[in-house]
Amino acid sequence: MAIKVTKAVIPAAGLGTRFLPATKAMPKEMLPVVDKPAIQYVVEEAVEAGLHDVLLVTGRNKNALENHFDRATELEATLKQKGDIERLQKVMYSTDLADMHYVRQGDPKGLGHAVLRAKMHVGREPFAVLLGDDIIDSRDVLLKRMLDVQEARNATVIALLEVDPDQIHLYGAAAVEATDEEDVVRITGLVEKPDREHAPSNYAIIGRYVLRPEVFDVLEKTEPGKGGEIQLTDALQKMAQAPEWTGGVYGVVFRGRRYDTGDRLDYIKAIVQLAVDREDLGPALRPWLRTFVDGLDDNPKPDDIVEELPVPVGDGVDTGR
Repeated sequence: MAIKVTKAVIPAAGLGTRFLPATKAMPKEMLPVVDKPAIQYVVEEAVEAGLHDVLLVTGRNKNALENHFDRATELEATLKQKGDIERLQKVMYSTDLADMHYVRQGDPKGLGHAVLRAKMHVGREPFAVLLGDDIIDSRDVLLKRMLDVQEARNATVIALLEVDPDQIHLYGAAAVEATDEEDVVRITGLVEKPDREHAPSNYAIIGRYVLRPEVFDVLEKTEPGKGGEIQLTDALQKMAQAPEWTGGVYGVVFRGRRYDTGDRLDYIKAIVQLAVDREDLGPALRPWLRTFVDGLDDNPKPDDIVEELPVPVGDGVDTGR
């Protein structure tokens, strides 16, 4: 009989090199998406799915994460004195959002290693892993659905998204078989960031997992793989091939709204997409956007073209992309 999932693990030890210099002194997870840090969206998603026990796997210079979910007594007192109850409630909301715990990753050995650091906190129970680079729109159900599938099948469950085959090299890719449920597939194999010719499908792994505790046993024996890091994908591949003792691996195919904040361009798109749907911002933003877009010149002059800087590779924690 499956044990009900109660704990969420959020790896947050990456260096955020793609966003330098903004992340020189500020964790990438604290970058604002409209008016909330990215990490808060992820914690809110876990709580909305019923997971109030949240473990952040952090690294050096990540104190801002702990501070954000802690009391800010001086700020609270100032807002209360000014009678600014609306902002006071927003500040206190993140404080009371979840039962927050923290552990340091130490060596940046990849996502698999970050998940392994959660072993003492999680124990021998299934648990969820949420990556901060993926924000799932709160209007679309994903994690709750994954938890239901995990409980029904007593298996490991990962989130999948159909992507353009030309983009599959940015993700982990899954080989799948159909099941009796339209949005659920059985996973027979996984490959980390394959080229298009060698990808088993265009089903990409995105940053949501519900893992059985056997993953810790596998990760402890998993050697560093692609990029010299301990890849969670490699451990899931082994679990998919041994369903007799791991319960197998299944995928929930997500067709809702997902915002990628791990890339600079997609980060900007995510802010715009979320802002236009806000009741307090959308009515003014949408007409301004239309006017702005109408005035754009799709053929920039040579003097307006800025050479794109190379994107640094690796943030200390692989994200499946």
